[in-house]
Amino acid sequence: MTSATLEPEAISNTSNYNMNQATATNFPPPAYDAAKAAAIDSIVDASEIETDPLTHLPFLKNVHFNDFNISDGLKRRLSTAGFKTPTPVQAKAIPPALKGADILATAATGTGKTLSFLIPMIELMDANPLPVVKGKRGPIRSLILLPTRELAMQVLEHYSKLVPSAKNDAVLVVGGLSENTQLDQLSRGPRLVVATPGRLEDFLRRRAISIGAVEMLVLDEVDRMLDMGFLPSIRRIVGALPRTRQTMCYSATLDGNVRQVVRDYVHNPVHVEIGQTSHPCDQVELRACTVMQDQKLGLLDQMLREETGTFLVFSRTKHGADRISKKLERLGHDVDVIHGDRSQSQRTAALKGFSTGKHRVLVATDVAARGIDVQDIAHVVNYDLPNGSDDFVHRIGRTGRAGASGIATTFVMPQERSDAAAWSANSR
Repeated sequence: MTSATLEPEAISNTSNYNMNQATATNFPPPAYDAAKAAAIDSIVDASEIETDPLTHLPFLKNVHFNDFNISDGLKRRLSTAGFKTPTPVQAKAIPPALKGADILATAATGTGKTLSFLIPMIELMDANPLPVVKGKRGPIRSLILLPTRELAMQVLEHYSKLVPSAKNDAVLVVGGLSENTQLDQLSRGPRLVVATPGRLEDFLRRRAISIGAVEMLVLDEVDRMLDMGFLPSIRRIVGALPRTRQTMCYSATLDGNVRQVVRDYVHNPVHVEIGQTSHPCDQVELRACTVMQDQKLGLLDQMLREETGTFLVFSRTKHGADRISKKLERLGHDVDVIHGDRSQSQRTAALKGFSTGKHRVLVATDVAARGIDVQDIAHVVNYDLPNGSDDFVHRIGRTGRAGASGIATTFVMPQERSDAAAWSANSR
């Protein structure tokens, strides 16, 4: 496994990749063994990293999308969409992916990883077009698996920006949206499917979709998919794919379950690691307030009146989220709510209203803790403690993203002090 480790103080130079080692060949994949990794690291001084003043994303000095071995058309579309300089994960993952290497990236949301797989995917499909046979639909060539439909919709939105002229080129296969619409779109022969495991597995079981010609597989937010119990579905889906494919795997952590997926599905990958991705960034100020249950609403109301910026408030339960939202609304705050019992149109409207500033407050369950692409959230409030330390870290990670600063406040009842202290310490 060729390693390209990106730490806050030092990152590796892509010019030293041995791409012959990274090329995805000789299936089935060998067992993942970090001890045997061919780590080729060279240090780039921290002075070579800057932050874009508009996007707040980190980027490498003197590295531009125009430097990549991609078509002039794709370069123009990137520029038109406002993408000028690659983030570290893009700078490190795109060049080897363009050469056919499997990629294992330990990177959290907010690091620009979506483009790191979309750019090589689009370039490789465009550079190797399949002949069009009249009356016969083309095969699905690329598959992206993600844990939630919100994430899938965001990825498809990015794809549409880079391939604006392609009609029926990419299809969502997710729960919560019209099944008949998705089946109709699949019948038109898209080359890309962006899917959640549950709905895709259902379509496979019913033989409503064929993925036997997929050339590139992206597994995004693998750790979250495993947390949600999707491993059996993933195994059945991957079992229907060709073995000689390219795979790009993304996860915020590399625990035992994720390593098992890597061992089974990723061959001799180039490893891109973005610092301490299981921890919130240093720009997040952590606060804890010891309160009784009946004091939480008053404290949140006070914070909303005294602090500036947007607030993402987490409740442990769906009913709790509804109660908090209604009470804040009665107190005069602009608020919406998102959780699993809301329809897709309601969830989409809530996220849009929050991201555009229509609503200053969004109350959410942990369905929003990962992957929600809303920039510049000033405050995260843990109104209730989550069920585990991983959810605590991922909630906090919704603020202080991409180089911006943020504040994460946790309401802690006396009996919860030990858990809160342990999770806070683990988050640093």
